[in-house]
Amino acid sequence: MAGLMDMAKEFVAEKVANMEKPEATVKNVDLKGVSTECITYKADVNVSNPYSTSIPICQISYTFKSADRVIAEGTIPDPGSLKAEADTMLDVGVKVPHSVLASLVKDIGADWDIDYELNIILTVDLPIFGNFNIPVNSKGEVRVIRYLNI
Repeated sequence: MAGLMDMAKEFVAEKVANMEKPEATVKNVDLKGVSTECITYKADVNVSNPYSTSIPICQISYTFKSADRVIAEGTIPDPGSLKAEADTMLDVGVKVPHSVLASLVKDIGADWDIDYELNIILTVDLPIFGNFNIPVNSKGEVRVIRYLNI
């Protein structure tokens, strides 16, 4: 009897491992706005849902790095749902305090951009399986010169 249960577990595990899962990519990262507290960057994240039902997103967690240092991290709770059998574009707002930007002056002054690494984890609620994390990573640069009106 125990052998039959082990075979059943292996069968289910193999089917789950080969199942299509939602995938995500960062399409763009750009400056969104400036306030007295922080500078907000906007990451456009495209998520494709292969399932015939919408999937609720539990939360979005992010870490924003520049010059090999974490300059912002946060969580966006309950940002909505992924559309069924379609792509959903998510707007992930990343807030960087002004105090951190002073430490990036060397990087900005060298080439008038901020080199970044953005790590995002989308936690979705898949029926039967529960919470499932979709990691998304992006590296690039945000041009600063166009915002200075020079």
